[in-house]
Amino acid sequence: MKKWISLLSIPILCVPLLFNWEVVETLKLKTFDALVQTPEPSGMFVTLDITEEDVSMSGGWPFPRQDLAQLHLDLIDAGAWGVGWVVAFPQKDRFGGDDDFAYVLSGTPSVIAMFENDSANYPPTTGTVILGDGIPIQAIESNGVVQNTPKLANATSEGLAVARTEVDKLVRRLPLLLQTPNGWTPSFGIEVMKIVSSSDTYIIKSEQGQIVELTLPNYAQIPVDTLGRRWVSWIDTPTTTLQEMDVKDRFVFIGVSAKGVMPQIATPDGLKYPHQVQAALAESMTVDVPQVPGPAIFYEFLILISVLTITVLLIRTCTVTVTAVSIPSVLAITAGSGYYFVINNMLIDVSYSILSTIFISIPELWLRFREQYKLRQQIKKQFEHYLDPRQVAQLQKDPSLLKLGGEKRTCTFLFTDVRGFTNLSEKLEPEQVTDIMNKVLTEQVKCIQAHGGMVDKFIGDACMAIFNSPLLVDEHEQRAVACAEDMRTAIHMLQKELPEPIAIGIGVNTGEAVVGNMGSDTRFDYSAIGDAVNTAARLESATKEAGVDILVGERTAQKVDKCSLHGKIKVKGKQKALKVYTI
Repeated sequence: MKKWISLLSIPILCVPLLFNWEVVETLKLKTFDALVQTPEPSGMFVTLDITEEDVSMSGGWPFPRQDLAQLHLDLIDAGAWGVGWVVAFPQKDRFGGDDDFAYVLSGTPSVIAMFENDSANYPPTTGTVILGDGIPIQAIESNGVVQNTPKLANATSEGLAVARTEVDKLVRRLPLLLQTPNGWTPSFGIEVMKIVSSSDTYIIKSEQGQIVELTLPNYAQIPVDTLGRRWVSWIDTPTTTLQEMDVKDRFVFIGVSAKGVMPQIATPDGLKYPHQVQAALAESMTVDVPQVPGPAIFYEFLILISVLTITVLLIRTCTVTVTAVSIPSVLAITAGSGYYFVINNMLIDVSYSILSTIFISIPELWLRFREQYKLRQQIKKQFEHYLDPRQVAQLQKDPSLLKLGGEKRTCTFLFTDVRGFTNLSEKLEPEQVTDIMNKVLTEQVKCIQAHGGMVDKFIGDACMAIFNSPLLVDEHEQRAVACAEDMRTAIHMLQKELPEPIAIGIGVNTGEAVVGNMGSDTRFDYSAIGDAVNTAARLESATKEAGVDILVGERTAQKVDKCSLHGKIKVKGKQKALKVYTI
């Protein structure tokens, strides 16, 4: 149960997404900034900057309205088919040029801007058709505005040059239509598109109080989010000057870039002036720009739950190696799904899911690595002196081969005991005895490991070995018998180096036993328990009375041709005599 505690992190990580924490929203917006592509300009629009130099040459801003009227006509004469003044005119012209400017505006396709402020003056409304279920529509509400003089407002169209920021104080989404107590007012950019398309109204379709479609009758449906906002792609609209007038067959967005006149607006593409922002909005309505769909939060939540669940399952059910390979694949698939959404014009964020996956994975993988490292070290500590190094390495690589806690398995058991050890101890100094026993046991260990067995334990001058555990080996009966022969030969060869003669007795028996870690929670050893183990020990004890070096149990001998029948012997713990063999 403890290892599944990481599942609790899933609902915890869902909270910031569901409650739209500022850090999560910022991450989402930054991700969208990187994913939204910038198309080429449509060629329909151009911006015209009234620069600091222009203002200085004309004696300051505002220009006389007669000069503005003349500039307007010059643009039309240069081939512009419409002019948008992203400038507000709240006061009468001190030079009396309002009539001339109003006349020019009324006679050509044009739009003048309104800007938001904290006043109680709501912008004028425009014609709209509402298609819906009667539930009040939730949309962006307009603040008070700086109103244009009545003469100019009545002469042409007006659009609200709105620039609402996101949580990180950058402008990305702009409302195309804003609500007022009196109806709907258009943004500057969509009012330009209305003129471009020669439409006379806006059509809003809503469901359950949310905008699902915004359409210009003579143009097309314009994808927006549920609040009527359009994601802006910061297309680099061409710019011209008063001197160049390169405006042929284009709609002109006029703005002032002179210092202190118009505030700059922070965007993901840098600081821009209001006319540049509105031009980018109009450009974005001519191309396919991904938008945030209504059920975006549902999709994001579903992706988050799925990715985190898969990650936790991988971490807790697979090896560290498999998990370390699989998680990058999960992250790649998640990132790929985000790209798939974008190319299908849907802004659905997967960055939070990716970061959450990394947040879970790194500490979990580290803990799993530590666990497996400790397990491998335990395996090495427990088996390095008793198994061939290659076998130890195999167990470390795949600890699952070692079923801790005990399992029933058919194995062959080998017991040895040194003959004459008591006499040796009486005749020699303890240091000499220890040296001799170390040499004898070392030779035995070499033989056991050479034949794929495991040294289970030493008991004084006795040794116990297991074949076919903890690693499975083929022909473990033959391996054990061959090991016994090699031991006998090795001890005979060792006699030349010893001051006193010694001999060994060896018992070999095959049968079922429980093998695994035996002991307590704080101290345990890998060993075997069962009648087959006890019988092997009894056979070793019987070698002295039988007058042979090696006694082999019947089940073992059935698998080894070289074994010859020795007879029947009675051993401790057995009511019936056992048929035994020797080699």
